[in-house]
Formats: sequence, structure tokens, C-alpha cells
Amino acid sequence: MNKRWNILEVEESKVIDLHNTLKINPILCKILVQRGIESFADSKSYFRPQLDQLHSPWLMKDMDKAVKRVEEALQSNEKILVYGDYDVDGTTAVASMYTFINSIHNNVDFYIPHRYREGYGISKAGVDFAKENRFTLVIALDCGIKSVDLIDYANRLGIDFIICDHHLPEKEIPKAIAVLNPKQTDCNYPYKELCGCGVGFKLISALCEKLKIHHERAFQFLDLVATAIAADIVPITGENRILAFYGLKKANEDPNLGIKALITLSGLKLPLQISNLVFMIAPRVNAAGRMDDARKAVQMFIAENQEEALEYAEMLHSDNTDRKEADSSITEEALAIIQANKEWVGRKSTVVYQSHWHKGVVGIVASRIIETHYRPTVVLTESGEYASGSARSVPGFNLYEAIHACREYLLGYGGHFAAAGLTLEKHHIEAFREKFEQVVSATIKEEQLIPEIIIDSEINLEQITRPFFNILKQMEPFGPENMRPTFLARNVVDTGFSKIVKEDHIRFVIQQQEATVIGIGFNLADKFSIVESRKPFDIVFKIDENEWNGNKSLQLKVEDIREAE
Repeated sequence: MNKRWNILEVEESKVIDLHNTLKINPILCKILVQRGIESFADSKSYFRPQLDQLHSPWLMKDMDKAVKRVEEALQSNEKILVYGDYDVDGTTAVASMYTFINSIHNNVDFYIPHRYREGYGISKAGVDFAKENRFTLVIALDCGIKSVDLIDYANRLGIDFIICDHHLPEKEIPKAIAVLNPKQTDCNYPYKELCGCGVGFKLISALCEKLKIHHERAFQFLDLVATAIAADIVPITGENRILAFYGLKKANEDPNLGIKALITLSGLKLPLQISNLVFMIAPRVNAAGRMDDARKAVQMFIAENQEEALEYAEMLHSDNTDRKEADSSITEEALAIIQANKEWVGRKSTVVYQSHWHKGVVGIVASRIIETHYRPTVVLTESGEYASGSARSVPGFNLYEAIHACREYLLGYGGHFAAAGLTLEKHHIEAFREKFEQVVSATIKEEQLIPEIIIDSEINLEQITRPFFNILKQMEPFGPENMRPTFLARNVVDTGFSKIVKEDHIRFVIQQQEATVIGIGFNLADKFSIVESRKPFDIVFKIDENEWNGNKSLQLKVEDIREAE
């Protein structure tokens, strides 16, 4: 699949000013300016984040109400229920809050709704559970901001809710005792991009302050917060950067027993990076809710000894194996369906449905399909008497708005710019498919149908040195809005030693003037003719570190190549 290369521009004067201040390679200064780092003070905060830079939790709307209500519950020995979503953000948030409250209060339990029986967010079954078991206070994490009717129902039953959420609110806010969500229009909290676990962490921090508990008690949950930040794909900027930085530090030095167990089972080598949390830890946690019951993810995180944590981690590991098998076979089947429907060729959207597909993996399958057919994609399966599924977008296209425009065929939908979920009657699938195609075709730009590689800067191979890489390393943790830098080198040539490895990949040994470097390009074998022509070509890559037999060396992780212009 051909990709478009987009080289980021930046004001040269700002780069010069920052270079004069920091005295580091101008290329690094250019990358920093692109990320909003323009002064010595900015650079200090960026490279040396400090926990005392975290904002006061009391700046968040309703924090005083939330803390007061928890205090009352503690003093009256009320039963407290910690309630959260079944994904990584929700389960880490529940584990953190449950562990904290359990350390100061012996009348607490947790509740995770079942993905298929109850669906996302606060459920009637969950509220009824609270009533039947005489819980009078529920702390909802990573959900609740849109549960207006269910909060009204809980209020009528005499159950108070504190909502800790980060999803975009609707016009009507639930009438809970307190609603903690920095995205509320009338909330003055300075940082708006916390994940659900992050909002829960702020409540724990405020409770520590009010109850005169040392702040280290809150900091023990930072590895769980970092895991949630990584998994929920929130920006790693501002406060999230601080939380992720120290969360990774804790995960590497003194991890939660559940994280430690998953590190052991997945064979990860320390030090962990955000990418390890995203690709190794998060899928195993998510697999519990996708394939079975997410409660065991919480039980793993709150385990009191390593043996117990490993027991639950093994269950998650097994669920993840099942998940991988399911999404692999469903992806294969879905691609075959697309291939067989010749009338779909040239479409700008994809909508596929099979009644037997596993509901827990349709979102993953949608992402997999986009790797081959690069366009907004909806994957549907049977859910009781209805069809339901997940949708994924391509960068820059507002998927939620496109689905909203098809609402006449939908029973329910929700989501955001890049991902969404939806439910409809089965006999409306074809009509929805056609309407969705009409909407996408009318609103998507042609360039959005071609994968884009964002390039931070051009570079000469001779500039790729160990000191240069060491500063790049200090830009971690990488993630949304602070991605690992991508570089372009022009007019490189093969030394004659580049070759195809394992059929699909290229092992590069390339030269530019006097500098020779090695690299690996995954799934680029179809472009090997460009390399072996011995003509100059351009190369897009990230700089990586390769370790072999205890020796570390720099290498390029090549993302694309094309003939030199």
C-alpha cells in the first residue's frame, strides 16, 4: 500500500532561538518546537517532569462534594461500591480506588458490568446489585457521564453516585452527588485529557490530603495510571506525561503484583516503555472483558501476593490467546467477504456482517481490515435479536459524525472521532451500509484514503550518533501528541548487503556519503527492487536500539522507501 509522506513544518526562528538556549542538535530543537517546547522552562518541564507539577485535585469541579460524601460514608460505615468499565482504563481505575478505600474502610466491594449481558457503562443490573446488597454510595469510574436516567433511578432507590469520567459530556449532566470530569464546560481544571483512571487518581489524591494520609499512598497507583494512559490512547502531554513518566518508573522498579505477573508471562524485558504497556500488557487485560469476565483483571491488580496475581494473570493470558485466534480467523473471513463482493471495489467505506462473529473482537477486526482496505470500517455481528458492532476510522475523518448522520437506521450508538459502537435491527444492515457509504463518500477527502506518514525532520545518516539517540531517549514516554520521532534520509544507496529476510522483511545495509547504517523494514519485501537497483532512494524511519549478545547498537526501523526524487 502506497503512503503519502508529510514533512512537518516549523518556524525556523523558534528553532534557532531554542538551539541558542539548549545548545543541542538543531534537528532535536526542531522536533521540540513542533511539540510546543520553545523555551528553557518548557524544556526543563518536558525533560525533567516532577510530581510536584501535578495540578491540585481541588481545582476540579465537584471535588469538594465528592470528598465530603466519601468522608460521610467512612464516618457512618456505609457500604461503598466501586464501579467501573470492563476495559484497561476501567479495571485499573477500579483496582486503584478499591485498594485505597479498602486500606481505610472495611465495607467496600467492586463491580464490573459484563460486556455482553449489561453493555458499557452504568447498567440497571449494576444499580439493582447495589440496592440488593445495601450499598449507599457508588463511585463510578471511566463511565457515568451519559447515564442520566440510570442515575435518576439510583437516586429514587436512595443510592448516591460519585462519577469519575473523562468522556465528552452531553448537554444534560447526571444528577449525581458529584461529577468529576475535566471536560465539563464549567470545569476549570487546567488539564482536560486525563483518562478515567487519572480522574480516579485525582480523587484519591484529594482524599489523602483531606484525611491527612501521606501522598505516597496515592503514588503507589501510578503504574496502574500509566497503564491506563497507554491503553486509552490519550495524549501524553502535560499532566499525563508526568503521570506516565513516574508510572513507568514504578512499573520498572516496584510494579503492582498484577503488572509484575503479566511481565513474567509475556516475557518482557525491563525497562518497560509505553509501547510495552500498549502492545503486551493492555491486550491481556482487555482480553478478560472481551472473551469472558473483566472482574478477574481487577482481582489480578488487587492480589495480595504474587501467587494469586499469577493465577489471575494466567487466566488473562489464556483469554488473550483465545482473543488472538478469534480476531485472526474473523479478519481472514471478513477480508474474503470484501474480496468476493466485486461491487464494493472503489467504495470509500466498508461494512461487513456475520452473525457468528465474536462480539468482543469486532473492534480489533475493524482495525485489521483498515490495514488492507484503508477506509472507515464497520464490523457487525449478532447480539441477541439485533446486530451490533464497532467502527474504526482513518486519521482525520470524523467517524462519529458519519454514524450520527445514519442514525435513522440505528437503535443506539456512541463513540468519538476515531472509534464508535452501534446497534441496529438486522433488516436495516443493508440500508445502513448504503447510507454510510453515501455519507463517507460525500465528506471524506481523497487524501484521507491514503495512509499518511508524519515525518518530523530530514536527517543525514552521519548525524545518527549515540549522543543524538540519548537525547531522543529522554523524550520518552512516547505516545499520542508526543510520538517517537520519524525521520527522512534522502539519496541513500544499498551497499550490496541488503537482503530479504523471512520472506516479508528487508534487512538494510545502506550508505549515504561516508556513513553506513543497518536497519530493518517489516513487510517491505515487495519494495526490494528499489533497493537492489543500486540507484539512490529515500527512506523514512525511526531510530531504534538493537541488542544482540549483550551488545547494543543503533539501527533504523524503516517504515517506507521510494525512489529518490
